[in-house]
Amino acid sequence: MIKFVMCLARHPDITRAAFKDYWMNKHGPFFMQNADIMGAKKYVQSHTLDTPLNAGLRDSRGMLPEYDGVAEVWFESVEALMEGMSSPEGQRLGAALLEDEKNFVDHSRSSAFIVEECEF
Repeated sequence: MIKFVMCLARHPDITRAAFKDYWMNKHGPFFMQNADIMGAKKYVQSHTLDTPLNAGLRDSRGMLPEYDGVAEVWFESVEALMEGMSSPEGQRLGAALLEDEKNFVDHSRSSAFIVEECEF
């Protein structure tokens, strides 16, 4: 299995609560209703907690500000992901998801990449 990971920053003009609400109650269900089109096997949202621990962890390491959340989508393989995204239905869904993300995600401050888990 591989994962498509997105580290998400919200639009600066919306609160973290509004970001979380939209992501959980609109975007997430929209994705899950269509996950089979892209061949997604699992979808997890991780929402950043509002705690002073984040500032301490970040500042002690000289890191950038935290993201507002992380999305992870599991696929059987890179090939399965490519196949799902390249089908006509997958391309339409990908365009619709991207358009919906613009309602709550600041893409210029976010990141997306493919990973493989390595357990110890």
